[in-house]
Amino acid sequence: MQVMSESEAKATLAELGARVRAWRARRGMTRKALATDSGLSERFLADVESGKGNVSINSLEAAARALNISILDLMQDAPRPALARVQGLLGRLDDTQLDQAYALLGGTFGLSESSGREARIALIGLRGAGKSTLGLQLATARGVPFVELDREIECEAGTSMNEILLLHGQAGYRRYERRALFRIVEDHADGVVMTTGGSIVSERETFDLLQSRFYCVWLKASPEEHMARVVAQGDMRPFDSTRGATSEAMEDLRRILASRESLYARADAVVDTSARTLKQSLKDMERAVPASTVWAEPFDKLRTGPAQGERN
Repeated sequence: MQVMSESEAKATLAELGARVRAWRARRGMTRKALATDSGLSERFLADVESGKGNVSINSLEAAARALNISILDLMQDAPRPALARVQGLLGRLDDTQLDQAYALLGGTFGLSESSGREARIALIGLRGAGKSTLGLQLATARGVPFVELDREIECEAGTSMNEILLLHGQAGYRRYERRALFRIVEDHADGVVMTTGGSIVSERETFDLLQSRFYCVWLKASPEEHMARVVAQGDMRPFDSTRGATSEAMEDLRRILASRESLYARADAVVDTSARTLKQSLKDMERAVPASTVWAEPFDKLRTGPAQGERN
């Protein structure tokens, strides 16, 4: 696990202190009143607000309760007033109208930046579809870098996935995810192949961003193949030593696939890896993605060993 540098830790504490101070002002509370309601000392709150106090989760929860907000409200950025008004309007639209609004806003304000999009390939789908293995091979063939979005999010946050979710929640995780996406686009204007987490399609704003900057390919497989490949990678969580893959785990997997199928189907291309050899899937990928100006070597000459760290 990566550890934040001293300067990063100080910046984080300063930002947290500023948020406590801003919420207190929004509530019209004096520091003394917040201390009384939260059970924290006034001196401690002064240190926190000045960025000097190394506050614990329990102390944050106490302060949040006194401010009548959740701890996530303290962790995540407060929406801009104008943005909140727009979100209120968009919340009244159905999915079809939202897609139309997205296209209209992007076209009107020049936000639908798609320059170089077809040179940047993003692989979506559940773990076990072959994203890491095929992604690495495709990047090698195209002569471009291969990156895993999960790893880039950890670099952006300076800590592990588990710590990001523990400290910042889903909202914080998605914020780091979007930052990582923007950085990858900026760093790899000439092309890249990237794998994504399976749940990225469930976050509309992030998935829209992904689709506007990357050519998305859904790597698809049957639930049985997803499960078998995950177990083959050494992840024994869904595995029962007496019955094999548990029926409960398989049922969960089927539900996840069913709930996301229409979202995955929004991809630019679909490659079904079910009952396909790696060599066959690589050729399917070659046909599915836009032609590259640089190909390092033919697909059938690429190595066919499994990639490490395939993630859901």
